[in-house]
Amino acid sequence: MAIDDPVQGADSPRTETAARKAGDKKPPAPTGTTTWGAVRPLVLRLHFYAGLLIAPLLLIAATTGLLYSLSYQAEKVVYRQELRSPDSDRAAMLTDQVAAARAEHPDGKVTAVWPSSEDEESTRVLMTMPDSEESKSLAVFVDPHTAQIRGELDSYGSSGALPLRAWLSELHRHLHLGEPGRIYSELAASWLWVVALGGLLLWIGRRRTSKRALLRPEPGATGRRRTLTRHGSLGLWAATGFVLLSATGLTWSTYAGANIGAVQDQLGGATPVVSATLKSGDGAAGGAGEHEGHGGDSGAGGDHQGMDIGIDNALTAARQAGLDGPVVVKPPADGTAYVVAQRDSQFPVRLDSVAVDPGTGLILDELRFADYPLLAQLTRIGIDAHMGLTFGVVNQLLLAALALSLILIIVWGYRMWWQRRPTQDRKLTVGRPMARGAWRKVPLSVLLPLIAAAALAGWFVPLLGITLAAFLVLDVALGAVARARAAKAGT
Repeated sequence: MAIDDPVQGADSPRTETAARKAGDKKPPAPTGTTTWGAVRPLVLRLHFYAGLLIAPLLLIAATTGLLYSLSYQAEKVVYRQELRSPDSDRAAMLTDQVAAARAEHPDGKVTAVWPSSEDEESTRVLMTMPDSEESKSLAVFVDPHTAQIRGELDSYGSSGALPLRAWLSELHRHLHLGEPGRIYSELAASWLWVVALGGLLLWIGRRRTSKRALLRPEPGATGRRRTLTRHGSLGLWAATGFVLLSATGLTWSTYAGANIGAVQDQLGGATPVVSATLKSGDGAAGGAGEHEGHGGDSGAGGDHQGMDIGIDNALTAARQAGLDGPVVVKPPADGTAYVVAQRDSQFPVRLDSVAVDPGTGLILDELRFADYPLLAQLTRIGIDAHMGLTFGVVNQLLLAALALSLILIIVWGYRMWWQRRPTQDRKLTVGRPMARGAWRKVPLSVLLPLIAAAALAGWFVPLLGITLAAFLVLDVALGAVARARAAKAGT
């Protein structure tokens, strides 16, 4: 996120300014310049404007992301009463636990049950109430040993975020401004990878006396040079994480996310879903034999005449089918079966699911995570990693470290901009950007592919394209104003 680079070469603003004062209409073309030497001023100018104008949004995203990464562990402390239950040798039937939650809220509809997977973990019964908002439900926590209610809290999304984490999640996603607020986070994600890769190129492309200076701040450096080496070396270590955060964040953004989803579907990478629809006519046994085809006839439905094996037996059938660890059980609705799905996102993930016939207890369909298309697997793991789930506490600490790194890099970037200001009479000014016209020095064989790549990226990531075009318009306008002032001063 550098918004400044102190290296002054043959194509530096000072050299160009001096050339103009000498009477040249434009700077002399560099001789013997490498491709990187020609491209570098263009990258530096883009990096400057992106860092200057987009960095505030990135700073907000990093700060809210840092808070969100810490919310998982905070949740365990704040909601310990609801999440934990005293250990006991007794074990209540899951049916009785669900009945206790229903008795507490007779007007609610049970949509999912998270059975206790540890001795001191509560069972979570998720219910939709008449006034429930979309994607939100009421979580009733039940002691798995006594079937007594431990408490109740609002729950958000499939991850089961409780009020603290849900509030921080919405703060990070849209600043509690609803759909319009999502533009901020999509803008931040759209530019993060561009700024990170641009800064990485600028840092690696610098002249230095030792390779160690590439990896760590320069010992003994002072002033702006110290700020630069801190900024650049930390950016080098964090660049990969920034690019991954950007890519995974864009997958559920509004505009770029739609394009990503369309491409994923075209490549056959859509996330499959276990078939839970009951079909009548062929008999339960015949349907069970078709489960590998994901959706063979079950012979259920009308043949069951309202029979229900119960949630305990459905869970037992799923366990026998190999679904170990934490699971979520979705009760059957009209014409559907029980769906039991693993919910362990930690690597190696356990995300298999099965559909259980509510009348016979037979497995109607099963879906193994190993059978997901590769692109769907990578998308799921990437999103869970972005949310801090894939590697548990380690994942959350890494996210916190990345967020803190981004905050420091942005602060150092602005500090470099301030330190580069003219110091004569301590004027309250700031550093100058790279001089205009950098694109004229780029060889056509390099410039045309760069323009094509920028156009493609701008089309695929719309907010990137729109703001990049706005930067160009602003730059042209500022250049026109500067020329008009210079012409007026010369008359």
